[in-house]
Amino acid sequence: MATLEQLLTVLGRQVEVKGSELATQLRVSRPTVSRLLASAGPSVCRMGQGPSRRYARTRFIAALGEQIPLYRVDEAGRPHEAGILHPLWNGGCWLARQDGGGERFAGLPPFAADMSPQGYLGQGFASRHPELGLPPRITDWTEDHQLIALALRGEDCVGAHIIGAASLDRFLASPLRPVTEAQYPELARSSLSSEAGSSAGGEQPKFTAYTAGRHVLVKFAANDDGAAAQRWRELLICEGLALEAVQAAGIPAATSRSLRVEGYQFLEVERFDRIGERGRKALLSLMAIDNEYLGHEGKGSTWTSAARYLLERQSISDEDARRIRWLDTFGQLTGNTDRHFGNLSFFKDGPQRFRLAPAYDMLPMMFAPVGTSIVERTFEPRPPTAETLDVWSDAARHALAYWTRLEQTSELSDALRAHCARNRDALAALMQRTPV
Repeated sequence: MATLEQLLTVLGRQVEVKGSELATQLRVSRPTVSRLLASAGPSVCRMGQGPSRRYARTRFIAALGEQIPLYRVDEAGRPHEAGILHPLWNGGCWLARQDGGGERFAGLPPFAADMSPQGYLGQGFASRHPELGLPPRITDWTEDHQLIALALRGEDCVGAHIIGAASLDRFLASPLRPVTEAQYPELARSSLSSEAGSSAGGEQPKFTAYTAGRHVLVKFAANDDGAAAQRWRELLICEGLALEAVQAAGIPAATSRSLRVEGYQFLEVERFDRIGERGRKALLSLMAIDNEYLGHEGKGSTWTSAARYLLERQSISDEDARRIRWLDTFGQLTGNTDRHFGNLSFFKDGPQRFRLAPAYDMLPMMFAPVGTSIVERTFEPRPPTAETLDVWSDAARHALAYWTRLEQTSELSDALRAHCARNRDALAALMQRTPV
């Protein structure tokens, strides 16, 4: 007679299996398999319904167990049960949705990957929460470490989901703490000393805040006299103006506001995954979508090529594909060398259907310092290609206007304005000799 231990051993050797196949492998009857599966409890994940149901061994995570509840906060701020996450023995997980459906993921679900601590705000997460027993560097984390962080201290993450009952309890018990811009310098100093804040990604120093009825991500540059600090202050001004340039082209971009307080340069960027005081909106980065569904990012991959892949899969609209090509082209023509897959995001419109979210992190990173050094880089605007022919002329026109505006912005140094003027002239020359 087969035992529960034998069942788990057999399940642990394969990714998933049907009940009939289990009966064959264990050399027992189907009723015996059913009894064994019933006795296994949460040690076995049941995937799907009816004759097509499959089984997999689950993975026990200390402090979480084999089943982790998932919640979704709606735009009015009300939390709802969204399903159960089942970590699987051989990696990845199964998401059993509240509506009865489900989906298997090779790693974490895309929304959970985006929620995980990362970038500047993820640094120091383990030291701020030593009780979780996580490795000090987030680059050393496994999927289990990510789930522990999200399920126990994930009440304020990107998007609309909350993983784990403990994190939901924290969300429900945590009052909003509005701040004013006068408090920004102290929040900046606190951020530099502890990297405190919620896990919106990226490496630029920043903190999150709720101010004047808005949830904002506040980027800042230090108030010292060094050349690198001055350049970062200027780049924050450039970023705000770049977002305005994108909006002027009729493409949604994050609303921002530049301000100077106590020598710090701040850029408030309104979060589009937050609605009102407590409401939230689901959001997925192109990186998370690509990792789970496309596997496209790699050498030579671009926003433009990713847009083509998504359009071929009917995952985005023709208009969003065009907008992505425009943003990629505008970024290249404005010196934005940081157009990675984490800097483009989408709202979810259905199973593997996505709608482009407002643009963000648009700035001429070609001017970014390296450490404390200012590095001179040559601007080389590129002509249109077959894939960007329909958007290049319009993107170039707005890029030219952007360089002109930077050259005329008195808050920028004479040296940077001179660079912007040269870049404008280089783009103008390219436009003149390009037959589009």
